Amino acid sequence: MKFRPCIDLHDGKVKQIVGETLNDNALVENFVSSHDSGYYAELFKRDGLTGGHVIMLGPGNEAAAEQALRRYPGGLQIGGGITADNAAAYLEMGGTHVIVTSYIFKDGKLNEDNLNRIVAEAGKERLVIDLSCKAKDGKWYVVTNQWKQFSDFEVNEANIRALESCCDEFLIHAVDVEGKQSGIQESLVQDLAKWVSIPTTYAGGARSIEDMKRFLELSGGRLDLTIGSALDIFGGKLSYEEVVKFSREIEKLTK
Repeated sequence: MKFRPCIDLHDGKVKQIVGETLNDNALVENFVSSHDSGYYAELFKRDGLTGGHVIMLGPGNEAAAEQALRRYPGGLQIGGGITADNAAAYLEMGGTHVIVTSYIFKDGKLNEDNLNRIVAEAGKERLVIDLSCKAKDGKWYVVTNQWKQFSDFEVNEANIRALESCCDEFLIHAVDVEGKQSGIQESLVQDLAKWVSIPTTYAGGARSIEDMKRFLELSGGRLDLTIGSALDIFGGKLSYEEVVKFSREIEKLTK
């Protein structure tokens, strides 16, 4: 397990938002930074954090995303509005991987044509598939359209295995707890740890070192963790420095 940092962009600014409210009239912003994206990219570069992600939440974030990628080339992944048509450009800016979500999930279904197109364009080894998971009837399903629409794509071991043949990593959002600092979604963490065989980052709800320890216990070290709103660098109470220190200690123990 390692800590993966994040830079979420909205209207060209670094923000932390409750994802389910993104296109609501009552947008919930946990934090709006006075620093630009380059500041955070340089911070993560200083601390040697790799595999973090820059997410563009809607239009108007392209310049800020480019700034982050160019400040930390080879250190960050990029997602949000990625398609087969623009993937190569973001990789050339310095992104290690492109993260794809809505492009491959259209009208509540997995669009295999678009999936094949972006695999051909970016290459399997530079593609991350983002699965936003929400529970329904005791099962996990991918949700789309700013997390308001259930797809028919069940997140289970068989479907995870099928997608692993198309990508290098997964980024998994626990929709019900993302941005709410209410603790990790333990059942999802346990399921993912059993199912995945490629690098996978879980996002959603982590708010303390105790949560990180619990995550490590439940995942058996097979998943990585990202933390956003809870960090003091994003207006929260959890020390970023302590998180980095804890992550380094765990990495040393598991090598």
